[in-house]
Amino acid sequence: MTNADAGGAVQYDGATASDLATMLSLPRVELRDAVSSTQDVGHALAAADAPAGTLVLANEQTSGRGRQGRSWTSEPGSGVWLTLVERPTDPASADVLSLRVGLGLARALDPLAPAAVRLKWPNDVYSSGRKLAGVLAEARWRDGAIEWVALGVGINVVAPSREAGAIGLVPGTTRLAVLQATVPLLRAAATATGHLTESELAEFAVRDVAAGQVCASPIAGRVAGIDATGALLINTGSRIAAVRAGSLVLQQEGEAT
Repeated sequence: MTNADAGGAVQYDGATASDLATMLSLPRVELRDAVSSTQDVGHALAAADAPAGTLVLANEQTSGRGRQGRSWTSEPGSGVWLTLVERPTDPASADVLSLRVGLGLARALDPLAPAAVRLKWPNDVYSSGRKLAGVLAEARWRDGAIEWVALGVGINVVAPSREAGAIGLVPGTTRLAVLQATVPLLRAAATATGHLTESELAEFAVRDVAAGQVCASPIAGRVAGIDATGALLINTGSRIAAVRAGSLVLQQEGEAT
């Protein structure tokens, strides 16, 4: 599907791609009615030399995806489904990008969420104990350097009807308000350098939904926070293990969320 359909230019709550680019101070906005995944479009645009700050938005995703091939429910018009193309230059920042983006989302969504926004390693955003948003950061490398990052974010403005464990934002919140609140902080997170700072670690600790809880995966133990490299710290009883891959499954959960 192109940027136009049978009814003319695609709009996003009444705004055109040009309107959104101006409103959000971005070099390019690619607006689609429906796509398989905004990540697919973002990667294709980046490979064709789209500039940093290119934003892909869709009213609906038919095959939205999360980490490790999981699906993300994207009902038409019910949320913000976006991919932001960035071209960071610091490889170290890629290690913590999902966590840094999560912190940015939490700050942006706090005033719009029904309760304080919390975070779950490595890429989930919660409010009132239910999932509000998710992050998927996919980097493409060449000769040891990052060519681009496709930063995918899904935010439930209205909770999806088929997902009992999901939650939306405060009733009446518009998608344009969400974009205005989140995009500047997403760009800042994507262009930051280095590993997590002491202040970022402290903020994550306050928002951490899993700290102190018993987990079954990625290894069994008790969650002890994260470190500056973005690793999950788990107290196994005999040592503190630093885990950099996998999904965090708490003992109380039947499956990964």
